[in-house]
Amino acid sequence: MFQVISVEEAISKVTANIDKYFEGLESEQIKSENALGRVLAQDIKAPSDLPPFSRSTVDGYVVKAKDTFGVSESLPAVLFNKGKIEMGEEPHKTLNQDETMEISTGGMLPSGGDAVVMLEDVETFDDNSIIVNKSVARGENVIEKGEDTQEGVTVLRKGHRLRSQDIGALAALGILEISVYHQPVIGIISTGDELIPPEKPLSGGKIRDINSWALSAAVTKLGGKPIQYGIIQDEPQYFRESFDKAVTQCDMVILSGGSSVGTRDLTAKTIDLGEPGIIFHGVSVKPGKPTIFGIVDNVPVFGLSGNPVSAMVTFDLFVKPAIYGISGVANFGRDWFENITKARLARNISSKGGREDFVRVSLKGEPGEFPEAFPVLGESGLIFTLVEADGLVRIPQNTEGYSQGEIIEVIKC
Repeated sequence: MFQVISVEEAISKVTANIDKYFEGLESEQIKSENALGRVLAQDIKAPSDLPPFSRSTVDGYVVKAKDTFGVSESLPAVLFNKGKIEMGEEPHKTLNQDETMEISTGGMLPSGGDAVVMLEDVETFDDNSIIVNKSVARGENVIEKGEDTQEGVTVLRKGHRLRSQDIGALAALGILEISVYHQPVIGIISTGDELIPPEKPLSGGKIRDINSWALSAAVTKLGGKPIQYGIIQDEPQYFRESFDKAVTQCDMVILSGGSSVGTRDLTAKTIDLGEPGIIFHGVSVKPGKPTIFGIVDNVPVFGLSGNPVSAMVTFDLFVKPAIYGISGVANFGRDWFENITKARLARNISSKGGREDFVRVSLKGEPGEFPEAFPVLGESGLIFTLVEADGLVRIPQNTEGYSQGEIIEVIKC
């Protein structure tokens, strides 16, 4: 049944039903260096302090801070130099009162040393002594042992999607293998008698299937494994067979095309044959009003518009949190979009009340300033309006648009 609901209600229904019906993915052990974009199936605790020793952040001389108390150029201190600490080696000497050792950036502090005087604040007195012209406080120019993290602390939590900096942290801790969830397998089906594969030459009345490639790329970006089931013609038996195959083989299915209300609509009817069937059909949003979401045999199923702009906008709105949810990402419905910037609107944007609009914009401007956001005009079937756009402006349903010169939020593409 086609019944329009708000964007917020639609997202809430997606997240609630993923929690209710999806049984979760199994986990696997993989090498940490290959884990970019994967979702942790375990908490990660630091096996040791990081850094494992106190080290210098500058080139200079390691000292006892109390030996420099009150020191200045007019009242310097003379310290006995016990030698140089070589990089990558553990110093075996202990600093006593009025003693120092030369140290390089990253070098390990010897026992008894608790601060480092920079080279420019030191003069040579003789072969065995230096003059210190500036006082330092305890811990100055030093990274303390365990300052980054300490043994036993949970540094990464179950459900976290790993970023490049997280991979670096695992390397720093010497964690070579981790447990992650399997990547979700997501079926992509395009529907419509008018579609032909991208490799085929165009003929009268035919258009190339854009969405199979575009949606597969979007799924891959989020860490999923897309399977393209090709173009399914609008014939009920063939459509049902292909759909059932995808539901059996995949963790989620995305259909594009055929989601508008009409006599040739098969998507909604086919989804509703499953259990519990359609959760919603129709969202108060432009583009993307005819969006469908349902559950078939515990598998989430989306029906998106065949128009590529509409399909990609609604993918970000509704499918993205669902993919994060089945991937095991914690708090997967919390944030709709992750990359938002501010811009100054170059032209008026109007909107009809009672629905949310997502308007494509291109950004132009100098670094350090608010860029100008220029609306990219065109219908939702024009793929190059997405190519030309740098982002989307969200206009809430209780707003009639924005005026030229307003500072707005742009969801970066």
